Amino acid sequence: MNSLEKKFEQFLWHSRFLVLIAVLASLLGSLTLFVVGTMDIIQLVMATVNYYLGTSTEDIHEFLVTDIIIAIDIYLIAVVLLIFGLGIYRLFVSPIEASEESGRSHPFNVQSFDELKNKIVRVVILAVIIEFFRAVVDIRFLTPLDIIYLALSVLALAASLFLMGKSHINHHD
Repeated sequence: MNSLEKKFEQFLWHSRFLVLIAVLASLLGSLTLFVVGTMDIIQLVMATVNYYLGTSTEDIHEFLVTDIIIAIDIYLIAVVLLIFGLGIYRLFVSPIEASEESGRSHPFNVQSFDELKNKIVRVVILAVIIEFFRAVVDIRFLTPLDIIYLALSVLALAASLFLMGKSHINHHD
């Protein structure tokens, strides 16, 4: 192998470190979302305390459940970014020793790109389900047909969760 080819292959091998840009951006995005979700929860707690102390006339029942669901959704997206960032680091740069010591079943211990994708898809599906339930909380039913649509939607979600769980079990057998 000639010198130019060897240097080019070294360049190609070291180009894997470009994923560090995505790793750092994912971790920064995750941190940002964890802070936003936490601040939202703190504001809800303060609004609830003020409501029950009588220092606020704003009815918390109008927004409390919906806002908590939104905060959970924010946390789930933060987890997606965390799993993605640490997963691509592990796959492209280097295994993380502390993660290795915690056991293979830890969410950050991905062995392949497909496994990383599957873990991310599962968390994204949970986020979509939470968003669905947030929307359901805000729905005002006008006709019996609206209730039937809701029941069918819940049935479809339950079926998808069942199938997702079944594929997860079959994948580990």
